[in-house]
Amino acid sequence: MIWLSDAFEAIRDFMNLGGPVLRLIALTIFIMWVLIVERIMFFRTGMKEMATDIRDSWESRPERRSWNAEQIREMMISEFSMAANKGISMIKTLVALCPLFGLLGTVTGMIKVFEVMAVSGSGNVRAMAAGVSQATVPTMAGMVGALSGVLLVTILSRRATQEVAFLEDSLTMDH
Repeated sequence: MIWLSDAFEAIRDFMNLGGPVLRLIALTIFIMWVLIVERIMFFRTGMKEMATDIRDSWESRPERRSWNAEQIREMMISEFSMAANKGISMIKTLVALCPLFGLLGTVTGMIKVFEVMAVSGSGNVRAMAAGVSQATVPTMAGMVGALSGVLLVTILSRRATQEVAFLEDSLTMDH
């Protein structure tokens, strides 16, 4: 269990190194990953069941050629599309926020450096280094968070689009 306390201590030190903006970035990345994992779980379980239920409901209809049947088909596809794409726009927003929060960390860190320079001149290198680390660590964290999210949100978006297209193709109008 010593390794666990060492890990928590290392995380605490890293968070302190990056300043308050790093906590905001960490929260943003955490929420983004919770939403990504939820979408992955839905794609593996709930989406398949929903598609099967929609196909069964459509196939059990006595007629599938009328205007009413076409509207019902469109409604089913639309409901499936909404369920498949639920939360993806929020994930995209969080991905876009990560580098912006990183930039905010850069600005606040540089302000700290300039405050140190204003008070003690450029002679206090140790105090300036703390500001520089507060400027660079959030930038790096924001970029890492955004990069990890970009890849997965692209995969999730493509998968949702493919599943909706596949369902649309499988709901035939003939009978």
